[in-house]
Amino acid sequence: MKMLRRSLLLLLLLPGLISCGGSQPSLHRAQLLSLGTLVDVSLWGASPRQITEAERIIQEELDRIHTTLHAWQPGPLMEVNRRLAEGSWFHCPPEILPLIEQGKRLYRSSGGLFNPAMGRLVGLWGFHSDDLPGGPPPSADEIDRFLANLPGMEAIEIKGEQIRGTNPALQLDFGAFAKGYAVDRIIERLRSIGIRNAIVNAGGDLRAIGRHGERAWRIGIRQPRGEGVLASLELGEDESVFTSGDYERFYIYQGKRYHHILDPRTGAPARGASSVTVVHREAAEADAAATALFVAGPQGWQDVARRMGIEQVMLVDDKGNVWMTPAMAARIRFETAQKPRVTISEQP
Repeated sequence: MKMLRRSLLLLLLLPGLISCGGSQPSLHRAQLLSLGTLVDVSLWGASPRQITEAERIIQEELDRIHTTLHAWQPGPLMEVNRRLAEGSWFHCPPEILPLIEQGKRLYRSSGGLFNPAMGRLVGLWGFHSDDLPGGPPPSADEIDRFLANLPGMEAIEIKGEQIRGTNPALQLDFGAFAKGYAVDRIIERLRSIGIRNAIVNAGGDLRAIGRHGERAWRIGIRQPRGEGVLASLELGEDESVFTSGDYERFYIYQGKRYHHILDPRTGAPARGASSVTVVHREAAEADAAATALFVAGPQGWQDVARRMGIEQVMLVDDKGNVWMTPAMAARIRFETAQKPRVTISEQP
């Protein structure tokens, strides 16, 4: 699952988030290990009863999603993939069908650059395991054979609760937006118990609702190369911030770097970008968009962002130059001693 062991991308900049006591009596922070990463939850102004219920809900939801959506371990998604490869109609589990429907929509709006159907390509590169691959990358012939029959989300037909696959090479891997889906689900359930001010931060990718007392939640976006924070921004009262980067999962073979964000057009790691940060309301859409825009790269991200309805984007290319939409540029504050070269680009 590509979301496993995703490194920290966004650093919470509020000093009060480091401790729950003393000067910040209304702030409660809990940390849970799930989805292969540290999930950090911060609640402002919640009652003791709400805090207890929130911690139960969060652990329950994370465990459920991890078990349900893991593409490489026995569970509902593995069974769905087996049935899809057979090509016959079958009843889709209700916990999987909404992701297929959302995945199909995001696949179309991204022009196929977000493609959850190419799980076999993920496996071919060895990124289907918690452990990074250590050997040579796939050969050009292996990649070409896969691309000759590249499955897309259009290869899944839906009739009510029945689905079937039309391409035996199809294998779903929701790693590129399962974390966002989980964060959305958690926020929805926190609201159902009356919590109005919270951040759910899954390994640096997050959604924030409400405020931190009298001020907005403020977060930092990490440097794609090296340590520290590249830029910061204050969040609105319901926003998600997701980043895709080539530093999340990668390995070096014979001096060349291979990362896990694969371009379905080439069958190889996408080139041109080092990180893409997206601000959007829904976490799942921000998660998927960050992947698609990373694949699109410096020359194509504007058109894909327009098609996906994403107005706030910051792309850092592989030379350290920054590309932004005007909406993102209006709120970003760079935290580096030397400001990078910035291009503000209108979407076509």
